[in-house]
Amino acid sequence: MKSSALVFLTALALTGPGAAQAGPSLHAEVDVLPGWRAADGTHIAALRITLDQGWKTYWRAPGEAGIPPHFDWSGSENLGRVGFLWPVPQIIVSNGVTTLGFEGEFILPVEVIAADPGADIAIEGALAFGICEDVCMPLEARVSAVLPAAAADQDPRIIAALAARAVPAAEAAVVSANCTVEPIADGLRVTARLDMPEVGPDEFLVVEAADKSVWVSQAVVEREGDILIAEADLVPPAAKPFDLDTETLRITVLAEGRGVDIQGCDEAQ
Repeated sequence: MKSSALVFLTALALTGPGAAQAGPSLHAEVDVLPGWRAADGTHIAALRITLDQGWKTYWRAPGEAGIPPHFDWSGSENLGRVGFLWPVPQIIVSNGVTTLGFEGEFILPVEVIAADPGADIAIEGALAFGICEDVCMPLEARVSAVLPAAAADQDPRIIAALAARAVPAAEAAVVSANCTVEPIADGLRVTARLDMPEVGPDEFLVVEAADKSVWVSQAVVEREGDILIAEADLVPPAAKPFDLDTETLRITVLAEGRGVDIQGCDEAQ
């Protein structure tokens, strides 16, 4: 079956009847790159967001400000699981605020597991995301596409986006990742000590909690030889100390367009 994709793009915050418009008037266009079915039955596709000049959208953890993306695939057929293979984001500083995101054309590879690997996958999804220039606006893109089971050539655009991901800790020669946790008035303070080679000058570190409702501050980073030290505050909606399994933390170290992805942090005794 020939692949097809249909996308509807609307503003989430509307001012009246007819306020939602499609396409470039909303400064972003979204489409699906249908990709290919791998030998193990996994399908590699991608979402592509094309932004007007001067506009940006956000990484999975947007930084000090911004709107993290949200995906809903309910209504899809033959869909077992969806995973996102995020490229390394740009570090964008504007008016003293640091955010993580993408400008221009952004391709997000998607790993799709079919319930029946031998059949097409019909995806129906909603992507809620934010875009910013001098002002920010939330958008919603509704996606409808068929990912064919038939053999297809690998898409070089998706291959390039896959190559731009952060490398895993083992590949980056991370020796250890240890964290200490202490309560603060409205949550927890986590201090990570990472024994790892320097990724590049001006290393930037991102801490992510498994619970996405927990706000995480921008990490304060310093390096002592092979040890990268970072401190970040985690504040839950209840704004009080909480139980945290440090093995659920995700730490990404960024520098010069490269990244290292560290899954889990041993709690220091």
